[in-house]
Amino acid sequence: MAKIACLGCGLVGEFVARHLISQGHEVIGVDLVNPMISEMTYLATDALQYAKTAEADVFVNLLPGRIGDAVRPILVARDKKIVDLAFSAIDPSQYSSAKASLLWDVGIAPGLSNMLVAMAERELGKLDEVTIKVGGNPLQPDAGWSYMAPFSPSDVIEEYTRPARIIREGKQVILPALEERHLIDVDGEQMEAFLTDGLRSLIDNIPANNMAEYTVRWPGHIDKWLNYEGTEEDLLTEWQFKGDIAEFTWLEVICRKGEHERKWVVRDDGGKDGSSMARTTGLVTAKCAMMMAEGEFENGVIAPEHLADSQIVSIIEYLRNNMISVINY
Repeated sequence: MAKIACLGCGLVGEFVARHLISQGHEVIGVDLVNPMISEMTYLATDALQYAKTAEADVFVNLLPGRIGDAVRPILVARDKKIVDLAFSAIDPSQYSSAKASLLWDVGIAPGLSNMLVAMAERELGKLDEVTIKVGGNPLQPDAGWSYMAPFSPSDVIEEYTRPARIIREGKQVILPALEERHLIDVDGEQMEAFLTDGLRSLIDNIPANNMAEYTVRWPGHIDKWLNYEGTEEDLLTEWQFKGDIAEFTWLEVICRKGEHERKWVVRDDGGKDGSSMARTTGLVTAKCAMMMAEGEFENGVIAPEHLADSQIVSIIEYLRNNMISVINY
């Protein structure tokens, strides 16, 4: 089995580490906060310093975006095998290496969403329209934010402030985040969707006339954000994830070409092994890390949509085998 270093052991990172251990891999967890996983070698150290000299078969970058951005080029320069989940405005496609292997944006969206769009484009050709809607939320709204941050709150804040890159009439357009707010039906519940900058590499790699990604929240959440006058530190407390509150993650990907449509809906309500966002994101990440360890990916910088259909199907089946609902229409 492989020796896999998990850099960052937050809600998602701890899930990935535990899951890889359950599959028989040797896992090294690197984090300043002890995730309390007895089966794992734990190093309470700075991930940036660790990345400069450490050895492992695969490095999984599970750090908050700002920190993960600093670690990534160090590992690439050392020609390592990297599965990268750190999400920020930095585009990892800028890196190049003949010996390193960097598979980036391997979560649910971006990540699985990219893979599904790629399969539709390969089947149908240039797409007329791509719409991605995704969100991790409490099962029911409340009198406050109606939200808990299932990953780094600083990354959530960046989603709300970073301009959204989309495709309109075949051209890239940049709009403010939170634009185009509209109500949608999510399994019988009325929720709100709004633009965020989640298309990432799809903009460059998948031809389409129109393409956009929307984040999904309970109505009222964004109004509260727009009127918020507190600090980021305050939000760390106000958005703290609470494991005793029922929650779910939902993804819808719709691709259209003429009269033809391909649609997928992914949903999870969490389980004994982790929250829904940890499971939906982490299982994609963990599966890719295992595939990387098995030598399934070539060297170079790889976006999720570059994976072969057979690899994508393998990832989808892995989610289903772990009780994630993935329905295609």
